[in-house]
Amino acid sequence: MQKAELIRKELRKTGKYMMEYGLAWGTAGNISARTNNDEYVITASGTYLGELEDSDLVVCSLSGEAVAWDVQKQLDSSKKPSKETPMHRAIYENRPEIGAVLHASPFYTTLVACSSIEIPSNWFVETMYYLERVERVGYHHPGTLTLGEAVAEKAKAANILLLENHGVLVYDVNIKEARMALQTLEMACKMLITSRSANVEMNGLSLEVEKDFLENAGYKPRRDW
Repeated sequence: MQKAELIRKELRKTGKYMMEYGLAWGTAGNISARTNNDEYVITASGTYLGELEDSDLVVCSLSGEAVAWDVQKQLDSSKKPSKETPMHRAIYENRPEIGAVLHASPFYTTLVACSSIEIPSNWFVETMYYLERVERVGYHHPGTLTLGEAVAEKAKAANILLLENHGVLVYDVNIKEARMALQTLEMACKMLITSRSANVEMNGLSLEVEKDFLENAGYKPRRDW
């Protein structure tokens, strides 16, 4: 199986995973993955992530144009890429090492995105790694070039962008890592809101411990910022 086909299969699997674990709902959200230096595949406009077909994935170039994936396999060339393409493209253009971008509106994460609450990264191993850099992007209408430009400004500063009053954008070197980051984020936000509601005071690790983990624990290679 060729690389492009494997990526498309993994995206369909990820869409179903996101629905099953409450990371996406309805037709909200869109996901993409880079297939080569100049192209990426993204879900079509209005698709339901839990039931993606191969024809629901559209190949785009970094110039913004939809392109034919393969004349023999392009099942429905009439489908348009998600209108959120500008912010996906902004990530790929500014972060050449990024292999996948997930945009969704999980309940707890979106709740935090609609507030001024800061998300701690020092609670446990996964938050230290996956939530090391979280930035906020002010509200812009979905699918607009201004949203894409705002994302481009923050793309190099983090691997998670909270889109205020909108949702979240998570990106990483491959689909699996991006999926894990999204699930870790939603779990952390759920813990954050639940602990506040129950008046439970959370004890975070010190900055020294967090830094030591990131530099020496060997859990995963430290990100190259």
